[in-house]
Amino acid sequence: MRIAGRKVTLKTVLLYAIVITVTLVMLMPFAWMLSASLKLSRDVFAFPIEWIPSEPQWQNYVDIWTKIPLALFIYNTSKLTIIVTLLQLLTSSFAAYAFAKLNFPYKNTLFLGYIATIAMPWQVYMVPQFLLMREFGLNNTHLALICLQAFTAFGVFLMRQFYMSIPTELCEAARIDGMNEYQIWARIMLPLSKPALSTLTIFTFVTTWNDFLGPMIYLTKTELKTVQIGLRMFISQYSAEYGLIMAASVVALIPVLVVFLSLQRFFVEGIASTGLKG
Repeated sequence: MRIAGRKVTLKTVLLYAIVITVTLVMLMPFAWMLSASLKLSRDVFAFPIEWIPSEPQWQNYVDIWTKIPLALFIYNTSKLTIIVTLLQLLTSSFAAYAFAKLNFPYKNTLFLGYIATIAMPWQVYMVPQFLLMREFGLNNTHLALICLQAFTAFGVFLMRQFYMSIPTELCEAARIDGMNEYQIWARIMLPLSKPALSTLTIFTFVTTWNDFLGPMIYLTKTELKTVQIGLRMFISQYSAEYGLIMAASVVALIPVLVVFLSLQRFFVEGIASTGLKG
């Protein structure tokens, strides 16, 4: 088979068919969520599914702002997400530079021990962390979540892998020119690591924005809660208003989509380049 002068093999056709099928399967839950957000609660789980509602309930997108303080929850989530993301970018890139380009005793042992913490689920040590934050008097504050999430072993690993792909001779030349390590990190390493920083930004933003268990444990005051906790209020206080839950979920998904679409070019480049050297 030839299309526009190019030979198309059966293998290519099957590959595209598989990719399209997988894409549709992945997008189906989002399409269902969008459809359900325009329905009454009693119609959300009706079968067969009415993908395009005959009577769209646009009022759902008005009610979500009055049933619960959704604007406040989005503000709290945005504040936490932005602060945590910026701190993780700072701490991860700074520590990764030391592990990648500096020589100090037991460097590899320390790095291995730090990275090994990735294998330990947060549920294992969340109780000791809670007791520690309580002793510091940080329960029911956003500062507790910020302190716990300001450092990440995954971010250090990701940035270090990218820094390893940057020639060490570049750092040595900068040292000869009189630059100290802080200047090399800020003026050379950071500008060259935009793909890795974008990748870490996406991972951190999505993880922090969608975090449910952390705010559930540390935040009990309504004025401090995040949007993920706010979605649960539709179930506990309003007899499971699924139409409103889906409408609020669509609104909560918008910032994640904006960040991902804005950084997706660098995200792909960062994923491809962070595994070049170990």
